[in-house]
Amino acid sequence: MSEVDKVSALGNAAIERSRERRRPIGTKSVALRRQHLFKKLGRVLIAGGVVLLGAALFGALIQPLGFTGLLALFVLLIGVAALFGRTPFPEPRQADLPKTDLKQLAGRTEIWLEAQRPMLPAPARQLVDGIGVQLDLLAPQLQTLDPQEPAAANIRKLVGEDLPELVAGYQRIPAGLRGEAHAGRTPDETLVGGLKMLEAEIGNAARSLAAGELDKLATRERYLQLKYQGIDGEDSTARPY
Repeated sequence: MSEVDKVSALGNAAIERSRERRRPIGTKSVALRRQHLFKKLGRVLIAGGVVLLGAALFGALIQPLGFTGLLALFVLLIGVAALFGRTPFPEPRQADLPKTDLKQLAGRTEIWLEAQRPMLPAPARQLVDGIGVQLDLLAPQLQTLDPQEPAAANIRKLVGEDLPELVAGYQRIPAGLRGEAHAGRTPDETLVGGLKMLEAEIGNAARSLAAGELDKLATRERYLQLKYQGIDGEDSTARPY
């Protein structure tokens, strides 16, 4: 292979890694990034509005702005937009995930996994995509789950500790040793096996929490039936209030 081909191959690989890094694995990570963008735009608009209001009061009460004043106002608005719009999205660190607010745990874990995904072998990347799907299923249940419940602690450990540590532990192994067998399995195989188990466990947790909500809904329906139709099955709509 010529030097030109090597440089081209390296460039294509870098482009592919960049594309992989930007590709979301779930909808919750996209929602968190969009929420951050809207907050940033809101700060820019508020700050710009304050500047415009101040300029209007100055022009009305003190003296007209004139061409120079308008030019200075334009420059000031650009500066305000640059100042308040430069806030980057706070990328989660592995150490932060166990302490993340339960309502954002699924989304922030997805964002962390998206950053690690390009550095994983192809079979593991496919499993990470599947884990993103399971985290999307789990996320709605975490919005109403009491952080003090035992289930919350178990999910926090599963999603915020065990999953990131498996991926980070694999990455700490030198790349040249990841294909060599150790205790009968290569690190690549160990990673894939662990991700398969964690994908299943996260899916089971989502379905278990959803089943609890379904049970509550069924109980509520039975209560309403007893209240409005009566134990004997008589329709309460036929009785006057």
